[in-house]
Amino acid sequence: MNATLFKVVLVLLFLVVLYNLGQALYFMMTDRGSTGRTAWALTRRIGLSLLLIALILLGIWMGWIHPHGVGG
Repeated sequence: MNATLFKVVLVLLFLVVLYNLGQALYFMMTDRGSTGRTAWALTRRIGLSLLLIALILLGIWMGWIHPHGVGG
């Protein structure tokens, strides 16, 4: 896999995580009953966040992304 393509996938996945967080906020504010849509959106966000962390670790292990210290 190309390193640039991998970084684009990471950014898109991060945007999907943010979308799910916003969706959960919207459902929380509009639903007046216990529909479970808020919990489901938050569950998806947690799963996607775990996938994002796993992909970041994979990218570091494969050498596609390089972590660095602050100011370094």
